[in-house]
This record gives sequence, structure tokens and C-alpha cells, in this order.
Amino acid sequence: MKNNSFKILCFLFSLTALAQQQNSKKEFTTNGKKITVYTTAEKSDLRLTATDNLVFSASQQPLEVEISVFVEPSKRFQTFMGIGGAITDASAEVFAKLSKEKQTEFLNAYYDKQKGIGYSLLRTTIQSSDFSSGSYSYIEEGDKDLKTFSIDHDKQYRIPLIKQAIKTAGGKLTTYVAPWSPNAFMKSNKNVLKGGTLLPEYYQTWADFYVKFIKAYEKEGIPIWGTSTQNEPMAIQTWESCIYTAEAERDFIKNFLGPTLKKEKLGDKKIIVWDHNRDLMNHRANVIYSDPEASKYVWGMGFHWYENWSGGALMFDNVAKVKEAYPDKELLFTEGCVEKFDAKKYQFWGNGERYGTSMINDFNNGTAGWTDWNILLDQNGGPNHVGNFCFSPIHADTTTGELIYTPSYYYIGHFSKFIRLDAVRVSSAVSRSALLSTSFLNTDGTIATVVMNHTDNEIIYNLIIASEKTAVKIPAHAIQTLVY
Repeated sequence: MKNNSFKILCFLFSLTALAQQQNSKKEFTTNGKKITVYTTAEKSDLRLTATDNLVFSASQQPLEVEISVFVEPSKRFQTFMGIGGAITDASAEVFAKLSKEKQTEFLNAYYDKQKGIGYSLLRTTIQSSDFSSGSYSYIEEGDKDLKTFSIDHDKQYRIPLIKQAIKTAGGKLTTYVAPWSPNAFMKSNKNVLKGGTLLPEYYQTWADFYVKFIKAYEKEGIPIWGTSTQNEPMAIQTWESCIYTAEAERDFIKNFLGPTLKKEKLGDKKIIVWDHNRDLMNHRANVIYSDPEASKYVWGMGFHWYENWSGGALMFDNVAKVKEAYPDKELLFTEGCVEKFDAKKYQFWGNGERYGTSMINDFNNGTAGWTDWNILLDQNGGPNHVGNFCFSPIHADTTTGELIYTPSYYYIGHFSKFIRLDAVRVSSAVSRSALLSTSFLNTDGTIATVVMNHTDNEIIYNLIIASEKTAVKIPAHAIQTLVY
């Protein structure tokens, strides 16, 4: 009897799994669909505002003089893992200075799906970064056995904010971490700042350090999804930094970090390589992924957007080329911010458009998730212990207690509020360069199409799916999300 019951349960489970599989491949139809348009536009009060309700009608061959967005729901690509930002020491220290009322407003603005923009990713640091009030460590200098390891420093500001963010997000945020530098005694330059390399005799000590950190945070009730090997491993910065060549990162993962996580029953933690700009990401992928013993430990590659420091253009195509060459590995945008803080530019629209441009291109090139840098900074673009002051989507003026929402917050929101976890990107293309677009099919059967107009002119465009279309008006320097 028990055996028959087991067989029945297996059969029912198989039917359920089959139904879910068929549902995920279910053909999208425009029949009966209404389109809700949400708009954010410069020189207006439109901020994630519902501006139109449209319906589909019959479509004919579009003309060359028309501008059209073409969506093909049957052509499906990467699965969406979320959008979020980094909770740094700086963000947490500024948050602690807010009134309880403003703290609640801030948490809702980022992490509440209805009241805010529904962040689902979270990045944080292992030890200090430039966005800390000063350099610090979890161990006493010289403690190669890690006997003094403690995260008590983080319990004052950072951990309380992370816990509140997770609670506001409904109990779950995909949280991953990154180190900026090993301790000075472990490094060739004997300094946590200004680059240097991890000395080979401390490779195992440093791998053990990740384990200590992950276990300590999880003991605090903060599940860690993964870690990158090193933040910006090819940049000698005035702040916490450490250099890894592609070969050095490969060997550290293969011989130390990967096996150590596995040995400590943390083999489910994802390892993210590179965590630096788009310019050299293809070389890093070639070196690490071509080594099977290193590659088996690696989930995918993280990247940033600062490659234009040299004066060149953004290298969006490199993202697509990594995905093309290594389709079984994932891509995650791990950091981006607007540099060189200037309070006069809080509402500079180009900052928002920078986010929109990168997010659309990165998603269209295969990126699974997208993570902003600091979620909150003060009226000086800090605190930052080396004066590297930057913008964040929301600032707090600690003299007045007010929150300042920048255009970047709303541009990010056009993606994070409407593209839900486990959505699948579908084919989306435009007929003229005046517009940019990306589209995702949500698990509830709706599509979210993001359209950005970076020109000085209002544009009327067609949204065309198969033989159906609707006409949409987008203001100059605006971004829209169409949900249907």
C-alpha cells in the first residue's frame, strides 16, 4: 500500500512539474491585453507616473518614417535575478542619522514593491571600502590564524540596516559580498590601500577569511548567496584595493577559495569573478573559464561601468561577447555610480539617462541582474575616508533630515518595479536610434517593456507584437515602462 501511495505521489508530482514547464513555455498573446504606461520625464512632474491606458489593434507593415519597437515574446533569453544596490558602511552611517519617519520612508522607497521600486539584490563589503568612515579589519593585524575574527564593527550600523532592508523586502534579498583588500600583513605592499598583491603564503588564510565572514553574517540571520573574489582586481586605488592578474585569480579560486568553501559546506555559495570594468572582462573570462578546475567553482562574472575613465566609449559589446563565448556562465552588473559629487547636479537628468542606457544595453547583452553602488549618501556625497565623493540615487541632507531623490532613482525604478524575479528576457528591438528598449516576460504572463528616449524631441512610436500594435507618445528625455 505504501509503495502504491509513493507511486501516486510521484505521478502527481510529475503532472505538476509538467504543467509548470508547459506554463513557462506558454505562448504569449495580446488578445484582451491592456497596456498601462508609466512615465518619468525631464521638465515635468512625471515620476514613475501612470500616464496612459492603451489597447492593441491590427498592425500592418510599418513605414520607414515611423519609429517602432518590435517585441517577439517567443524568443527567450536569460532569467532575471533582480536589481538592487549596495549597503555600504557609508549608507548605513547616514541612514542611522535619519529620523524614524525618514528611515521608514527610505526603506519603503527602495524595498517595498508597492510603495517603492522593489529592490531584490543587495551587495555589501567584506571589511572596509572607500565608502567607510575609515579603514578597519575584522581581525587584529598579524593574526594569521584568524583567532581574533569578529564582525562587531558591522553590528553598529551596517547589519541593522541590512536586516531592516530584508524585512521591508518581504523577508528575502539575494545578498552577495566582496572584499576590497586583505589585511596589510597579507599583502606585498604591507598596506590595505594602494593596490599590492596577496602574498602566496596567505592564500589559505584569506580563503578562510571568506568562510569566517559568511558564517558570521549567516549567524546574524543574513543568508549570503555568493561572493566575488575581489572588487576591481586591476585597479591600484588610493583606497582599499588589491591586484589579481587573471592567472592569479584563477589559481586562487581553483586551489584555495573554491575547495575551502566546499570543504566548509559552503559549496552552494556562488563565486563571481572579475568584478571590474567591461574593458578587460573578455580576457578574464578566457583565462578562468578555459581552466575546467577553476571554472567548475565559478557561477559567473561581475562587471562595472567605469571603463570610460580613459576617455573612450562604454564597451557594451564586450558583455555580449562574454555571453556568446560562455553561454553557460551568468553575468551580473555589480557596481556603477555617478562619480565626482556636486550638489548642484542632484537633478541633472543625464545621470538618470546614464543608468537607463547601461541597464538596457546590459540586459540586452545577457546580464541576469544589475546592482547599483551606495543606496544612500549624505549631502557631501560621503562619508568616504579618501575623499572619493560620489552620487547615489537617494541622498540625505543630514543638516535638515530631508531625503533627496535624484533622476537615477526613478530610472532604476522603471526596471526594478515592473520586472519581477524569474522573469525571462524576450526579444526587443527598435527601428531608430532615438529610442532604446528591453523587454521581460514576467512569470504572471505580463510583459514589461522599457523604452527610453534620450533625444530633445517628443516621439510617437509603435509597439508591435506579431500582427498587433499600439501607438505610444514618449516625451523628450523620458523613460517609460509598458506593462501588458
